[in-house]
Amino acid sequence: MNMIDILKDYGWDDYFENQWIKKAPKNMNPARVIADYGQKLRVISPKGEMLVNRPLGKHEYEMQVAVGDWLALEAGHERQESIISFVLDRKSKFSRAAAGREVKEQIVAANVDTVFLIQSLNKDFNIRRLERYMIAAWDSGAMPIVVLTKSDLCDNLAEKISIVSTTCPGVDIHVISCVTGEGIDEIKKYFSPGKTVALLGSSGVGKSTLVNTLAGKELLQTKEIREGDDRGRHTTTHRELFLLPDGGLIVDTPGMRTLALWEADTGIDIVFGDIEELAKQCRFHDCRHNKEPGCAVKEALRSGKLEYKRWQSWLKLQKELAHIEAKKEVKEQLIEKRWSRQVKKNHNSKYSAVNWLDMN
Repeated sequence: MNMIDILKDYGWDDYFENQWIKKAPKNMNPARVIADYGQKLRVISPKGEMLVNRPLGKHEYEMQVAVGDWLALEAGHERQESIISFVLDRKSKFSRAAAGREVKEQIVAANVDTVFLIQSLNKDFNIRRLERYMIAAWDSGAMPIVVLTKSDLCDNLAEKISIVSTTCPGVDIHVISCVTGEGIDEIKKYFSPGKTVALLGSSGVGKSTLVNTLAGKELLQTKEIREGDDRGRHTTTHRELFLLPDGGLIVDTPGMRTLALWEADTGIDIVFGDIEELAKQCRFHDCRHNKEPGCAVKEALRSGKLEYKRWQSWLKLQKELAHIEAKKEVKEQLIEKRWSRQVKKNHNSKYSAVNWLDMN
């Protein structure tokens, strides 16, 4: 098999080919990021697998790179490594707000066709966490699928499926067990040559075990469930993309127990569509759902039509999103001020140089 066919197996298609024809000089090679080790990235290109440096300094902000990205690599000279010239436009990206004080988007995975939102059916089952993952998945541009793992450890399966169905309307739900093999054949339909599936979920829900099951061999190390809380021990330390033996690609990611949303334009309307519809029925269009008369949301809470915990979750997310948007705005203003100062500085330097030439 030649390297062009291998690139197609890794997801190279007309979408990226058309960009390549328009943007890439002849001395460059396409490459897909298949592992993220921090400052180093492992990529697959027509020259095979290699390590390249992550763009650092000012380039880090101009050119974010994530597992799944397609890159243009400029060949290094002599013993130098290849250099990332630019990132091709993405089909999709799953993002979150990076941890820490700085307002920054962290891209978890890019160019994913399907997102498996993994939730375990043991004591670690958390519907509020699933809401957040579902919102981010809808906004990523990929197709979300809920995969409920460890069915062999669940005594109230029907109840939990009902809860998930209410929270994730219109989304396919699959119940699996890597111990008994239940449901594994059903989820294999999402894997076909060139298609990428990302596994997202908190630590210990069985992502690495699922990768090994689908690959038919141990690609990733796994650990036993801890006693006391039924949580699997976290084993994945970096994001990595694997080519499966029967075709298709799978991205394993480190567990994220908390997921700070970066944006939620589409996702929150879909996941909390019932609350959005209730809000439209309020007597006043600017109803704050507090003490206003004719509030449809308050009436739904009183009647039990709207679950109080779900309402509190929506309020928390609204507050969180407003906070992150305010921080983004402040950051944009600071960037604009710095840019203006730099332009003014450059202008003054140019003016001074012209005066110096005139005097001499």
